[in-house]
Amino acid sequence: MGMRRIGFVGWRGMVGSVLMERMRAEGDFDGLAPEFFTTTQVGQQGPSIGFETPTLADAFDTNRLATLDAIVTCQGGDYTKQVLPELRKLGWRGYWIDAASSKRMDDDSVIVLDPVNRAVIDAALDVGTKNLIGGNCTVSLMLMALSGLFRTGWVEWISAMTYQAASGAGASNMRELVNQMQAIGDDCRELTDDPSTSSLEIDRRVADSMADPNFPNQHFGVPLAGSLIPWIDSAMPGGETREEWKGFVETNKILGRPNDIAVDSLCVRVGAMRCHSQGFTIKLDRDIPLEEIEQKIAGANEWVRLVPNDKASTDSQLTPAAVSGTLDIPVGRLRKMRLGPEYVSAFTVGDQLLWGAAEPLRRALKIVRARE
Repeated sequence: MGMRRIGFVGWRGMVGSVLMERMRAEGDFDGLAPEFFTTTQVGQQGPSIGFETPTLADAFDTNRLATLDAIVTCQGGDYTKQVLPELRKLGWRGYWIDAASSKRMDDDSVIVLDPVNRAVIDAALDVGTKNLIGGNCTVSLMLMALSGLFRTGWVEWISAMTYQAASGAGASNMRELVNQMQAIGDDCRELTDDPSTSSLEIDRRVADSMADPNFPNQHFGVPLAGSLIPWIDSAMPGGETREEWKGFVETNKILGRPNDIAVDSLCVRVGAMRCHSQGFTIKLDRDIPLEEIEQKIAGANEWVRLVPNDKASTDSQLTPAAVSGTLDIPVGRLRKMRLGPEYVSAFTVGDQLLWGAAEPLRRALKIVRARE
Protein backbone atom coordinates (compact mmCIF):
# COMPACT_ATOMS: atom_id res chain seq x y z
CA MET A 1 0.00 0.00 0.00
CA GLY A 2 3.00 2.35 0.23
CA MET A 3 2.73 5.41 2.45
CA ARG A 4 -0.56 5.51 4.34
CA ARG A 5 0.02 6.53 7.93
CA ILE A 6 0.34 10.31 7.85
CA GLY A 7 0.31 12.53 10.94
CA PHE A 8 -1.03 16.08 10.91
CA VAL A 9 -0.02 18.70 13.49
CA GLY A 10 -1.21 22.31 13.62
CA TRP A 11 -4.19 21.58 11.39
CA ARG A 12 -6.47 23.95 13.34
CA GLY A 13 -4.54 27.15 12.63
CA MET A 14 -4.92 29.38 9.63
CA VAL A 15 -2.52 27.56 7.30
CA GLY A 16 -3.55 24.17 8.65
CA SER A 17 -7.25 24.90 8.12
CA VAL A 18 -6.61 25.92 4.51
CA LEU A 19 -4.53 22.74 4.03
CA MET A 20 -7.36 20.55 5.38
CA GLU A 21 -9.85 22.33 3.12
CA ARG A 22 -7.66 21.82 0.04
CA MET A 23 -6.96 18.16 0.84
CA ARG A 24 -10.67 17.44 1.25
CA ALA A 25 -11.48 19.26 -1.99
CA GLU A 26 -8.82 17.34 -3.94
CA GLY A 27 -9.58 13.93 -2.41
CA ASP A 28 -6.08 13.71 -0.93
CA PHE A 29 -7.27 11.74 2.10
CA ASP A 30 -8.38 8.84 -0.11
CA GLY A 31 -6.24 5.80 0.65
CA LEU A 32 -4.66 7.42 3.71
CA ALA A 33 -4.83 6.43 7.36
CA PRO A 34 -4.42 9.95 8.79
CA GLU A 35 -3.77 10.63 12.45
CA PHE A 36 -4.32 14.07 13.94
CA PHE A 37 -2.24 15.46 16.78
CA THR A 38 -2.78 18.32 19.20
CA THR A 39 -0.84 20.23 21.83
CA THR A 40 -3.93 21.03 23.94
CA GLN A 41 -6.92 18.77 23.19
CA VAL A 42 -5.74 15.16 23.49
CA GLY A 43 -8.59 12.64 23.30
CA GLN A 44 -11.04 14.94 21.55
CA GLN A 45 -12.46 14.36 18.07
CA GLY A 46 -10.38 15.32 15.04
CA PRO A 47 -11.51 17.25 11.95
CA SER A 48 -14.22 16.13 9.58
CA ILE A 49 -12.52 14.65 6.52
CA GLY A 50 -15.23 12.35 5.19
CA PHE A 51 -14.50 9.29 7.32
CA GLU A 52 -13.81 8.46 10.96
CA THR A 53 -10.33 9.04 12.37
CA PRO A 54 -8.75 8.21 15.73
CA THR A 55 -9.19 10.70 18.56
CA LEU A 56 -6.58 13.42 18.81
CA ALA A 57 -3.16 12.27 19.99
CA ASP A 58 -0.46 14.17 21.87
CA ALA A 59 1.70 16.17 19.45
CA PHE A 60 4.69 15.67 21.76
CA ASP A 61 4.37 11.87 21.90
CA THR A 62 7.49 11.15 19.86
CA ASN A 63 7.15 7.39 20.23
CA ARG A 64 3.78 7.50 18.50
CA LEU A 65 4.93 10.05 15.94
CA ALA A 66 7.89 7.80 15.12
CA THR A 67 5.52 5.07 13.87
CA LEU A 68 4.25 7.28 11.01
CA ASP A 69 5.38 7.33 7.39
CA ALA A 70 5.21 11.13 7.21
CA ILE A 71 4.30 14.10 9.38
CA VAL A 72 2.76 17.27 8.00
CA THR A 73 3.07 20.18 10.41
CA CYS A 74 1.77 23.75 10.46
CA GLN A 75 2.46 24.04 14.20
CA GLY A 76 5.34 26.53 13.93
CA GLY A 77 9.09 26.70 14.28
CA ASP A 78 9.33 26.15 18.03
CA TYR A 79 7.50 22.84 17.69
CA THR A 80 9.80 21.78 14.84
CA LYS A 81 12.94 22.65 16.81
CA GLN A 82 11.76 20.61 19.79
CA VAL A 83 10.21 17.54 18.16
CA LEU A 84 12.08 16.83 14.92
CA PRO A 85 15.54 16.31 16.52
CA GLU A 86 13.96 13.93 19.07
CA LEU A 87 12.32 11.93 16.30
CA ARG A 88 15.54 11.66 14.31
CA LYS A 89 17.38 10.52 17.47
CA LEU A 90 14.82 7.72 17.77
CA GLY A 91 15.86 6.63 14.28
CA TRP A 92 12.73 7.87 12.53
CA ARG A 93 13.27 7.93 8.75
CA GLY A 94 9.91 9.34 7.73
CA TYR A 95 9.18 12.51 5.78
CA TRP A 96 8.83 15.77 7.69
CA ILE A 97 6.68 18.22 5.67
CA ASP A 98 6.66 21.58 7.40
CA ALA A 99 5.26 25.09 6.86
CA ALA A 100 7.61 26.72 9.40
CA SER A 101 10.84 28.48 8.49
CA SER A 102 13.14 26.89 11.07
CA LYS A 103 14.46 24.09 8.79
CA ARG A 104 14.30 25.92 5.44
CA MET A 105 17.93 26.82 4.99
CA ASP A 106 19.41 23.64 6.52
CA ASP A 107 21.47 21.42 4.21
CA ASP A 108 19.30 18.40 5.01
CA SER A 109 16.13 20.17 3.79
CA VAL A 110 14.64 21.07 0.42
CA ILE A 111 12.24 24.00 -0.01
CA VAL A 112 9.19 22.74 -1.90
CA LEU A 113 7.45 24.68 -4.67
CA ASP A 114 7.05 21.98 -7.29
CA PRO A 115 5.61 24.03 -10.20
CA VAL A 116 8.89 25.98 -9.97
CA ASN A 117 11.50 23.53 -8.65
CA ARG A 118 10.27 19.98 -9.19
CA ALA A 119 13.70 18.95 -10.52
CA VAL A 120 15.39 20.29 -7.37
CA ILE A 121 12.88 18.42 -5.18
CA ASP A 122 13.37 15.14 -7.09
CA ALA A 123 17.15 15.47 -6.89
CA ALA A 124 16.96 16.03 -3.13
CA LEU A 125 14.67 13.04 -2.63
CA ASP A 126 16.98 10.89 -4.77
CA VAL A 127 19.83 11.47 -2.31
CA GLY A 128 17.65 10.71 0.72
CA THR A 129 16.44 14.14 1.84
CA LYS A 130 13.50 13.66 4.20
CA ASN A 131 12.73 17.25 5.25
CA LEU A 132 10.43 19.04 2.80
CA ILE A 133 9.83 22.61 3.87
CA GLY A 134 7.42 25.21 2.54
CA GLY A 135 9.04 28.49 1.52
CA ASN A 136 8.43 32.03 2.66
CA CYS A 137 5.06 33.18 1.37
CA THR A 138 6.23 36.22 -0.60
CA VAL A 139 9.16 34.31 -2.10
CA SER A 140 6.91 31.45 -3.21
CA LEU A 141 4.39 33.86 -4.72
CA MET A 142 7.13 35.79 -6.54
CA LEU A 143 8.54 32.60 -8.03
CA MET A 144 5.12 31.30 -9.07
CA ALA A 145 4.60 34.63 -10.86
CA LEU A 146 8.03 35.03 -12.46
CA SER A 147 9.44 31.51 -12.80
CA GLY A 148 9.08 31.77 -16.58
CA LEU A 149 11.63 34.58 -16.53
CA PHE A 150 13.96 32.89 -14.05
CA ARG A 151 14.04 29.76 -16.24
CA THR A 152 15.35 31.71 -19.21
CA GLY A 153 18.45 32.81 -17.30
CA TRP A 154 17.70 36.41 -18.27
CA VAL A 155 17.22 37.73 -14.71
CA GLU A 156 20.32 39.53 -13.46
CA TRP A 157 18.74 40.98 -10.34
CA ILE A 158 15.32 41.83 -8.97
CA SER A 159 14.01 44.37 -6.47
CA ALA A 160 10.68 43.56 -4.82
CA MET A 161 8.44 46.00 -2.99
CA THR A 162 5.98 43.83 -1.06
CA TYR A 163 2.55 44.79 0.27
CA GLN A 164 1.76 42.03 2.75
CA ALA A 165 -1.64 41.26 4.26
CA ALA A 166 -2.51 41.21 7.95
CA SER A 167 -3.14 37.45 7.83
CA GLY A 168 0.57 36.93 7.14
CA ALA A 169 1.16 37.97 10.75
CA GLY A 170 -1.40 35.51 12.16
CA ALA A 171 -5.06 35.04 13.01
CA SER A 172 -4.96 37.45 15.98
CA ASN A 173 -3.58 40.15 13.72
CA MET A 174 -6.43 39.64 11.25
CA ARG A 175 -8.91 40.18 14.06
CA GLU A 176 -7.02 43.25 15.21
CA LEU A 177 -7.13 44.81 11.74
CA VAL A 178 -10.91 44.39 11.67
CA ASN A 179 -11.14 45.83 15.20
CA GLN A 180 -9.02 48.81 14.10
CA MET A 181 -11.28 49.38 11.08
CA GLN A 182 -14.32 49.19 13.34
CA ALA A 183 -12.83 51.61 15.89
CA ILE A 184 -12.11 54.18 13.18
CA GLY A 185 -15.54 53.66 11.62
CA ASP A 186 -17.33 54.03 14.95
CA ASP A 187 -15.40 57.19 15.83
CA CYS A 188 -16.16 58.76 12.45
CA ARG A 189 -19.71 57.56 11.81
CA GLU A 190 -21.49 60.79 12.69
CA LEU A 191 -19.14 62.72 10.41
CA THR A 192 -19.32 60.34 7.45
CA ASP A 193 -23.12 60.16 7.76
CA ASP A 194 -23.35 63.95 7.43
CA PRO A 195 -22.75 65.00 3.78
CA SER A 196 -21.90 68.54 4.90
CA THR A 197 -18.87 67.37 6.91
CA SER A 198 -15.56 68.46 5.40
CA SER A 199 -12.98 65.84 4.51
CA LEU A 200 -10.48 67.61 6.78
CA GLU A 201 -12.79 67.09 9.77
CA ILE A 202 -13.00 63.37 8.94
CA ASP A 203 -9.22 63.20 8.51
CA ARG A 204 -8.66 64.80 11.91
CA ARG A 205 -11.11 62.41 13.56
CA VAL A 206 -9.36 59.41 11.99
CA ALA A 207 -6.00 60.68 13.23
CA ASP A 208 -7.41 61.22 16.72
CA SER A 209 -8.90 57.70 16.69
CA MET A 210 -5.55 56.10 15.77
CA ALA A 211 -3.76 58.18 18.44
CA ASP A 212 -6.22 57.17 21.17
CA PRO A 213 -4.46 55.09 23.89
CA ASN A 214 -7.37 52.62 23.71
CA PHE A 215 -6.97 52.05 19.98
CA PRO A 216 -6.63 48.26 19.47
CA ASN A 217 -2.99 47.62 18.57
CA GLN A 218 -1.89 44.93 21.00
CA HIS A 219 -0.55 42.68 18.21
CA PHE A 220 0.73 45.11 15.59
CA GLY A 221 1.93 47.62 18.16
CA VAL A 222 0.79 50.52 15.95
CA PRO A 223 -2.20 51.27 13.69
CA LEU A 224 -2.41 49.29 10.46
CA ALA A 225 -5.93 50.32 9.39
CA GLY A 226 -5.57 53.73 7.77
CA SER A 227 -1.80 53.29 7.81
CA LEU A 228 0.97 50.79 6.97
CA ILE A 229 4.03 49.27 8.67
CA PRO A 230 7.28 49.19 6.63
CA TRP A 231 8.93 46.58 8.86
CA ILE A 232 8.26 42.83 8.96
CA ASP A 233 10.17 40.38 11.21
CA SER A 234 13.46 40.98 13.02
CA ALA A 235 16.49 43.09 12.11
CA MET A 236 19.37 41.60 10.12
CA PRO A 237 22.88 42.97 9.48
CA GLY A 238 23.08 45.60 6.76
CA GLY A 239 19.75 47.24 7.56
CA GLU A 240 17.39 44.66 6.06
CA THR A 241 14.75 42.72 7.94
CA ARG A 242 14.67 38.95 8.12
CA GLU A 243 11.67 38.93 5.78
CA GLU A 244 13.72 40.84 3.22
CA TRP A 245 16.77 38.57 3.69
CA LYS A 246 14.61 35.52 2.93
CA GLY A 247 13.88 36.92 -0.51
CA PHE A 248 17.52 36.45 -1.49
CA VAL A 249 18.52 33.22 0.21
CA GLU A 250 15.29 31.30 -0.33
CA THR A 251 14.89 32.31 -3.98
CA ASN A 252 18.31 30.93 -4.82
CA LYS A 253 17.83 27.76 -2.75
CA ILE A 254 14.43 27.04 -4.33
CA LEU A 255 15.93 27.50 -7.79
CA GLY A 256 18.95 25.35 -6.89
CA ARG A 257 21.35 28.20 -7.60
CA PRO A 258 24.56 29.22 -5.77
CA ASN A 259 23.21 32.59 -4.54
CA ASP A 260 23.99 34.17 -7.90
CA ILE A 261 20.70 36.04 -8.44
CA ALA A 262 20.60 39.23 -6.39
CA VAL A 263 17.16 39.71 -4.83
CA ASP A 264 16.51 42.78 -2.70
CA SER A 265 13.23 43.68 -1.06
CA LEU A 266 11.44 46.26 1.02
CA CYS A 267 8.64 44.46 2.86
CA VAL A 268 5.61 46.41 4.05
CA ARG A 269 2.54 45.32 6.04
CA VAL A 270 -0.64 46.86 4.61
CA GLY A 271 -4.30 46.80 5.59
CA ALA A 272 -5.33 43.93 3.29
CA MET A 273 -6.87 40.94 5.08
CA ARG A 274 -5.49 38.23 2.82
CA CYS A 275 -3.17 38.03 -0.24
CA HIS A 276 0.31 39.49 -0.57
CA SER A 277 1.03 41.88 -3.43
CA GLN A 278 4.44 42.70 -4.88
CA GLY A 279 5.85 45.29 -7.23
CA PHE A 280 9.04 44.32 -9.08
CA THR A 281 11.90 46.08 -10.78
CA ILE A 282 13.58 43.36 -12.85
CA LYS A 283 17.01 43.81 -14.42
CA LEU A 284 17.44 41.47 -17.39
CA ASP A 285 20.84 40.68 -18.85
CA ARG A 286 19.83 42.01 -22.26
CA ASP A 287 17.08 43.88 -24.11
CA ILE A 288 14.25 41.37 -24.63
CA PRO A 289 11.07 42.35 -26.53
CA LEU A 290 8.17 42.88 -24.13
CA GLU A 291 6.00 40.41 -26.04
CA GLU A 292 8.58 37.69 -25.50
CA ILE A 293 8.76 38.51 -21.79
CA GLU A 294 4.97 38.27 -21.54
CA GLN A 295 4.99 34.88 -23.27
CA LYS A 296 7.62 33.47 -20.90
CA ILE A 297 5.73 34.67 -17.82
CA ALA A 298 2.30 33.49 -19.02
CA GLY A 299 3.57 30.06 -20.06
CA ALA A 300 5.39 29.19 -16.84
CA ASN A 301 2.61 27.22 -15.13
CA GLU A 302 -1.15 26.76 -15.30
CA TRP A 303 -1.93 29.24 -12.50
CA VAL A 304 -0.20 32.36 -13.86
CA ARG A 305 -2.53 34.79 -15.60
CA LEU A 306 -1.20 37.73 -17.60
CA VAL A 307 -3.26 40.86 -16.91
CA PRO A 308 -3.33 43.54 -19.64
CA ASN A 309 -1.67 46.78 -18.57
CA ASP A 310 -4.82 48.90 -18.59
CA LYS A 311 -6.89 50.39 -15.78
CA ALA A 312 -10.03 48.26 -16.17
CA SER A 313 -8.13 44.95 -16.26
CA THR A 314 -5.85 45.98 -13.41
CA ASP A 315 -8.73 47.14 -11.18
CA SER A 316 -10.77 43.98 -11.77
CA GLN A 317 -8.04 41.31 -11.78
CA LEU A 318 -4.90 42.50 -10.00
CA THR A 319 -6.06 43.10 -6.41
CA PRO A 320 -6.29 41.08 -3.19
CA ALA A 321 -10.08 41.33 -3.37
CA ALA A 322 -10.05 39.65 -6.80
CA VAL A 323 -7.59 36.89 -5.90
CA SER A 324 -8.42 35.94 -2.29
CA GLY A 325 -9.30 32.27 -1.89
CA THR A 326 -8.10 31.29 -5.38
CA LEU A 327 -4.96 29.65 -6.75
CA ASP A 328 -4.67 32.29 -9.48
CA ILE A 329 -1.38 34.16 -9.80
CA PRO A 330 -2.13 37.28 -11.87
CA VAL A 331 0.84 39.27 -13.18
CA GLY A 332 0.25 42.73 -14.62
CA ARG A 333 1.56 46.30 -14.99
CA LEU A 334 4.26 44.82 -17.26
CA ARG A 335 6.26 47.47 -19.06
CA LYS A 336 9.75 48.53 -20.02
CA MET A 337 11.19 51.14 -17.65
CA ARG A 338 12.90 54.49 -18.18
CA LEU A 339 15.99 53.04 -16.53
CA GLY A 340 16.79 51.28 -19.80
CA PRO A 341 15.45 48.68 -22.25
CA GLU A 342 16.67 45.78 -20.11
CA TYR A 343 14.62 46.94 -17.09
CA VAL A 344 11.07 45.62 -16.64
CA SER A 345 8.37 46.58 -14.14
CA ALA A 346 5.69 44.12 -13.00
CA PHE A 347 3.09 43.66 -10.27
CA THR A 348 1.60 40.46 -8.89
CA VAL A 349 -0.90 39.32 -6.26
CA GLY A 350 -1.29 35.88 -4.70
CA ASP A 351 -3.11 34.25 -1.81
CA GLN A 352 -0.33 33.64 0.69
CA LEU A 353 -2.40 31.04 2.55
CA LEU A 354 -2.61 28.92 -0.62
CA TRP A 355 0.49 29.06 -2.88
CA GLY A 356 2.32 30.93 -0.13
CA ALA A 357 1.75 28.23 2.51
CA ALA A 358 -0.70 25.31 2.31
CA GLU A 359 -0.61 24.29 -1.36
CA PRO A 360 3.12 23.45 -1.62
CA LEU A 361 2.77 21.18 1.46
CA ARG A 362 -0.25 19.39 -0.01
CA ARG A 363 1.62 18.79 -3.25
CA ALA A 364 4.81 17.71 -1.44
CA LEU A 365 2.85 14.98 0.34
CA LYS A 366 1.50 13.77 -3.01
CA ILE A 367 5.03 13.69 -4.45
CA VAL A 368 6.50 11.54 -1.66
CA ARG A 369 3.45 9.23 -1.65
CA ALA A 370 3.87 8.64 -5.38
CA ARG A 371 7.53 7.65 -4.86
CA GLU A 372 6.88 5.01 -2.20
